[in-house]
Amino acid sequence: MEIELLDPEQQSAFGARLAECLPVPCVLFLEGDLGAGKTTLTRGILRGLGHVGPVRSPTYTLIEPYDLARLQVYHLDLYRLGDPEELEYLGLRDLMRDDAIWIVEWPERGTGLLPPSDLRIRIANVTEGRRLTLISETARGAGILQVFGERPN
Repeated sequence: MEIELLDPEQQSAFGARLAECLPVPCVLFLEGDLGAGKTTLTRGILRGLGHVGPVRSPTYTLIEPYDLARLQVYHLDLYRLGDPEELEYLGLRDLMRDDAIWIVEWPERGTGLLPPSDLRIRIANVTEGRRLTLISETARGAGILQVFGERPN
């Protein structure tokens, strides 16, 4: 599935709409160049899940947890990760819970230690805005795309 978005506001609104379709547990991988809007998309997802506070990019902390009413959200930004083994020191295994949604930026840097993704979202800069390509990688991911496709805009 491909979606074209014109600006950061549309990208955030798309994230909020996608959040309504996410089961728990769920793992999302976000891919795209620096500045493509991975954190903007994450901000929209968190808003759609009910988070009302600030949303920080975990570029330096690597993991930013969000404790919501019915679930945990872990936003990981692995851009500065030197070696996937560093994730062990961050207590990654302790975060693998049945009530969690993981949103992972730069997932290729955690290869071998991250759980498999349900949905991979590739964000590309285009002449006018961004193109998001959504790829299901599990039955759960296929379900997300099906529910998302059935929802009115």
